[in-house]
Amino acid sequence: MVKSSSQHREKARVPQGEKQLSPEPNKINARTPFDFGGKNLTPYGGLLPVATLLEKLGFKELVESQLKVTRIPRVMTIYQFVLGMVLALYVGFSRLHHIRFVAQDPMMTGVLQVAQLPGQSVFWRFLTSLHLSVAQQLLELQRVLRERVWAAANVRLNSITLDTDTTVHTLYGQQMGGRKSYNPKNKGKKSYQPILTFAAETREYLWGELRNGHRPTGQQIARHLECVFSALPACIQKIFARADSGFYCWEAVQAYGKGKAHFIIVARKTARLVEKLHTVDWKPSCKTDADEQCEFYYQPDGWGQAYRFIALRYKKAPQATEKREQYQLFDTPEYTYRVFVTSMDDPIDLLVWFYRQRAGAENLIKEANNDAGLAAHPSGRWAANCVHFQLVMLAYNLNCWLLLFNRETGVKTEELKHTTLVTARLRFLFVAAKIWRHAGRVGISYSDQYSEKDLLQRLMNRLRTIAAGPTSFLPVLATPLTG
Repeated sequence: MVKSSSQHREKARVPQGEKQLSPEPNKINARTPFDFGGKNLTPYGGLLPVATLLEKLGFKELVESQLKVTRIPRVMTIYQFVLGMVLALYVGFSRLHHIRFVAQDPMMTGVLQVAQLPGQSVFWRFLTSLHLSVAQQLLELQRVLRERVWAAANVRLNSITLDTDTTVHTLYGQQMGGRKSYNPKNKGKKSYQPILTFAAETREYLWGELRNGHRPTGQQIARHLECVFSALPACIQKIFARADSGFYCWEAVQAYGKGKAHFIIVARKTARLVEKLHTVDWKPSCKTDADEQCEFYYQPDGWGQAYRFIALRYKKAPQATEKREQYQLFDTPEYTYRVFVTSMDDPIDLLVWFYRQRAGAENLIKEANNDAGLAAHPSGRWAANCVHFQLVMLAYNLNCWLLLFNRETGVKTEELKHTTLVTARLRFLFVAAKIWRHAGRVGISYSDQYSEKDLLQRLMNRLRTIAAGPTSFLPVLATPLTG
């Protein structure tokens, strides 16, 4: 019997590998049942890196040694109260009565090691019991933490750029220290005018204080700058500083000179300075957006010596509607001026470019006000608001420090990208997780569909290897961060 090849063909071979199944999407509609039976679920799974960082850096021991609190609470320890308020601010709850929303969250209670967070009245009594000196102690605590972070994250900057600025917080209550002063958005209302200094390279908050609504005096500015210099890590050898016209005074110049900082400050308009601008030799400005530029040495009234001044001027159009950068400007009938005083010898165009980068500090202040809750002053008492101010900035710095540990290998400071606190919350904090307990062990399970799991895994690996060495913390990143 002859077999026909067309009728007796061999069957196609079946692939031996396991076939990947594509699951059908979950059909969720108005009739989908729901319940509240899930246990140990948390939307704040990203608090694990924060808790790991603070534990490895010895945050508990620092709080117990640095903070001198006479009132001993019963419900929780001082460390638990401080950590609870900082974590609530980091999550996004800037008001103490918001803590009730996370009072039973398993991640928050697990980090604090309590069964449940106490009511807001307990936090209120603890905050109002703290003296004004605790705010200064929190600044010292952050200075020590910064040194440990820089050592562990292998940050080896030999130069740093300081951006100092003030901001206006409008008050809507009867808080102590509120004054009717400079308040462009809410004229006539009482406000605070805190002063802050940031590091331009790492975007860290270095030093600051809550102030009443009056403009800072020269003595207050000088005292602030001296504290900033004392808070810098020991590896810093060269300091650059930028400030706006609010810091144009002889006391600030003296403080910069004492701290051996190279500075550039926007000058304020005076009759003598305007007269000087009319007599100097102006030249065309080819490398800036100005029409002409000049430089001269000038000694303002009350200053101990003359300094280098650089100036740009723009011809006024008959009906000028163009918006220029927000410098402090001099207006005369014919020209608009930008004037700076500096201790640096660089060309005018480079100095103007250098000062323009100070706009980043305004963005950092905006981030602290809106994202970290700096503009929320919860108490009517001055001391409580000062302590809350430093707790907010500690929560802000936690984001900066985590970014230092999670940076790419070999990146330079000019390539270091800053992720704002609100974006970091969406990417790394608001992560659904389940806390499980088995055989005496506690663990956390994240979704296998979490898009940032590789970055979170890398961050946790680095944080868990933080260890103290003979003199300082050992670096966990092989490549140092340099300028």
